[in-house]
Amino acid sequence: MPHPVTRRTLFGLSAAIAAGILVPWADTAAADAGPAPGEGWPQFVRPPAATAPKFRWWWPNGQVDASEIMREVDEVADAHCGGLEVSDVHHSGLLDLDVEQFGWGSPRWLAALEAALSQAQRRGITIDLTIGPSWPAAVPTITPDSAAASCELAHGIVTVAGGSTYSAPVPAPVVAMADGVTTQQLVALQAARITGAVSRNGTPLDPASVVTLTDQVSAGAITWTAPAGGDWALISYWQRGSGQQPEAGPFTTPPAYVVDHFSAAGTRAVTDLWESTILSPHIRRLIQAAGGALFEDSLEIETGATIWTPGLAEAFRADHGYDVLPYLPILVQVKGKYPFTYDAETTAHVRDDLNLTLSNLYKQHHLLALRDWAHTVGLELRVQPYGLPTDSLDFAALLDIPEGESLGFKNLDDYRILAGGRDLAGHPKLSCEAICYAGGAYSTTWHHGLVTIDSFWAAGVNQSVIHGFAYANAPGATWPGFAAFSPYNKTGIGYGEAWGPRQPTWQHVPDIADYMARTQLVLQTGTPKYDLIFYRQKGYTSTGIGTPWGTSQGIPTGWSYIYASDPTLQLPGVAVRDGRLAPDGPAAKAIVLSPDFFTGNESEISLTGAQLLLGFARSGLPVIVYGDWSTPASTGHVNDATQAAVADAIAELLALPNVAQTTDQTQIGPLLGSLGVGSTVSHVASNLMHVHRVAGQLDLYYLANAQHQTKTVLTTIDQTVQLTATAQGSVPYRLDAWTGQITPILEYTSAGSTIGVRIRLEPGESTIVVLAPPGWHGPRARVQVVAKDAESVRIDGNALIARAAAGGSYTITLANGAVLHAEIPGLPGTLPLTQWSLRAEDWQPGARATETVKPIVEVSLDGLVPWSQIPALIDSSGIGHYRADVSLPANWGHAAGAVLDLGVVNDTFRVWVNGRRVPPAGVLTSKLDLGSLLRPGDNVVEVEVATALMNRLRVVTPEIYGVATHADYGLIGPVTLTPYGEAPAR
Repeated sequence: MPHPVTRRTLFGLSAAIAAGILVPWADTAAADAGPAPGEGWPQFVRPPAATAPKFRWWWPNGQVDASEIMREVDEVADAHCGGLEVSDVHHSGLLDLDVEQFGWGSPRWLAALEAALSQAQRRGITIDLTIGPSWPAAVPTITPDSAAASCELAHGIVTVAGGSTYSAPVPAPVVAMADGVTTQQLVALQAARITGAVSRNGTPLDPASVVTLTDQVSAGAITWTAPAGGDWALISYWQRGSGQQPEAGPFTTPPAYVVDHFSAAGTRAVTDLWESTILSPHIRRLIQAAGGALFEDSLEIETGATIWTPGLAEAFRADHGYDVLPYLPILVQVKGKYPFTYDAETTAHVRDDLNLTLSNLYKQHHLLALRDWAHTVGLELRVQPYGLPTDSLDFAALLDIPEGESLGFKNLDDYRILAGGRDLAGHPKLSCEAICYAGGAYSTTWHHGLVTIDSFWAAGVNQSVIHGFAYANAPGATWPGFAAFSPYNKTGIGYGEAWGPRQPTWQHVPDIADYMARTQLVLQTGTPKYDLIFYRQKGYTSTGIGTPWGTSQGIPTGWSYIYASDPTLQLPGVAVRDGRLAPDGPAAKAIVLSPDFFTGNESEISLTGAQLLLGFARSGLPVIVYGDWSTPASTGHVNDATQAAVADAIAELLALPNVAQTTDQTQIGPLLGSLGVGSTVSHVASNLMHVHRVAGQLDLYYLANAQHQTKTVLTTIDQTVQLTATAQGSVPYRLDAWTGQITPILEYTSAGSTIGVRIRLEPGESTIVVLAPPGWHGPRARVQVVAKDAESVRIDGNALIARAAAGGSYTITLANGAVLHAEIPGLPGTLPLTQWSLRAEDWQPGARATETVKPIVEVSLDGLVPWSQIPALIDSSGIGHYRADVSLPANWGHAAGAVLDLGVVNDTFRVWVNGRRVPPAGVLTSKLDLGSLLRPGDNVVEVEVATALMNRLRVVTPEIYGVATHADYGLIGPVTLTPYGEAPAR
């Protein structure tokens, strides 16, 4: 807590100012206010709902009660969260849902939606709406045979010996029609010579031998004689509906079927249903008043055959200038496997071309059409634009809010792909479906969750939609209530967590939500800046495929980067000025070209991409070319003239003086240096990652001890980090997202525009540093400490205060060489707290699925141990109220404060000292500054610890959760009190 400022300390600091040791701020109102980073900064202490985390809200269709819906909106708002996303999802195996009366889009469902929207508007939070029941987008107004339904191409195969005659019906598809599909149309019949034995790549065929026999089919049969010499494959191709339904249905009567995501008809079926059925005048008014987003989950188009759309052949020719028909044999699939192959290069490039056409169709007919329609309704469009080998990077550039997911993404580079599209297009948000883990039902801790969140923030995410908040009840649900992904009639622990008041940790969520809201406020402020852009031939994500050097050496030493593909490099504003690419946006200092990691590490690039990179380099942008590009190839299946043009462009690129090439990825860093490119942030190699955003003259740095992927082992970081300032003379401030405090950092180094700040972070922990011009915030005197032997120094009013955990004389050296001294009186030593009383709420099922009884268990502890080692609590979950009565010696009065170290705590906690709440310090650290709350004599320290529910569910529902091992819940310690002294430095 702040130490009282005395006349003596004021005199000491005033004398220092008069002597020229300290430089006073300008004494004006403008200097007091300082430049603010946008309008959000006054809200840092009380963050807005707009930047607070949201929850995915799982409904058992419309089988809900309006009063309960309103109560749950209140629960979320009271927890300081920013919104809910209505999702009809029930993968938990419930069988008793009445989809006829309560199905998605039914009158009962619409009444519940009105209740949710109305209450959310009253509470000042938003409601997002999923595009349909579950996923992918589906409507009950079509059948699998409809033109708007998801489509597939299924093939049949018969082997015909050379010289023999086949006279029979056209081969039937090897994949049977799905339920509900009644018709299929023969698209083509072909024959091709088989050139070898079947391998893992499929049956090899001779592309020059392919002959189309469709016009010889009569009455569904054909008579054809195979040419002599070897066996031939007679292949039929049938277009039909896929019959795919949304995940874990049914949700409607009649059942909903997935729409064709690659045709205008498919998207129109969705928007027509919304216009005719969902958007009543009242609901439309509520949406337009409150805003929110229309959400679509990842592109999980599933078929046992080949994804298709009726207009694909025409679109393919328009995109690539050649006919798809001769290449159908190498495009068909069976359960994701290709049964046929040509030579490796042709096969790979034609398949790439097909994926590019699917990308273009999905973009044009689905995403853009859906976005434009959503805007007419008053909604933004938020989509997880991945799931197929399509250009997610391009899609992220056109969406209002692209979204990733912590369950499906393999590492942080998967997020950086989406961040590249967002930032090159200048959109404000990148969202994440957050903290969903396989097998995580009722065992996910906020400690685990915040390690994940703090890490994906470091990759560019700045909005979190937590997976998820479950509606209270549903037919067939058992304690603690309905949950979308926790099984009732299945085996194995479900994935995801059902948050809400059923969870003991829920009462601590306001602290976490405030922390997230403040951090996301910072991460949505200003413009993100990066050192590098890595060129990607294909903008796929959710692959875990990163980039050479960047992940292994660049990020660990302070470099930052995003990705770009051809479409994003052609966006408005993506040009070179003053040596920066997209100078008003990411302002990248260089671009890096690597081989195509998705096509056999081939040194290939599109002609468009080669010409773009050449143009950027000619305009002065440094370029690093990694790999052997002596014989570059074009992406896609192209003619010789295009191949030659690509080779010429790359040769010209490599000849430029601001272009460097290497086949050794360890040389990328030195080559960047040789081209005059340095990182904005630098530090010794560690797991430290950062985001840099610029708002006017402010530099905002989010710094995290982050996990690149889940198997990364984190250790404590304690190192000096060099940060670059935009404005000359900037000084550093630390923003505490847990408390809302902004404090000047007094101990730092400065050299020109570079400021060195010490960063200490526990595994998964993060902090925020702002570099701002003098006068932005804080004291009227500018203080820079360059050396000290005290533990820390701070400003209190006009006083410079030294802190240490032991009495003695301490010396502080300022930037101009002035030396100040502080005398701290003798202090008592560290005090262990071993004697505790524990009053535990043991959460157990009541008479109904949603009722929880909480009998009290009281125990006295001579030493702290997990609940699983306390006989009365071995199978318990709930909330533990720990109390230690502490008698402190008289010389404790010499202490200005104390640090409480709780040791190990599982999971969330709050602390009180002598009846006063201690400000939160986070979940990932268990050390709290108690300030001056302690006093000589008798004191009371109280620690409230909340747990997950797994230990109780192990015995309540052993057939599902009995496989789990006991978790170590509670305050485990060891707990210590360490006093510190403070004194003015003169």
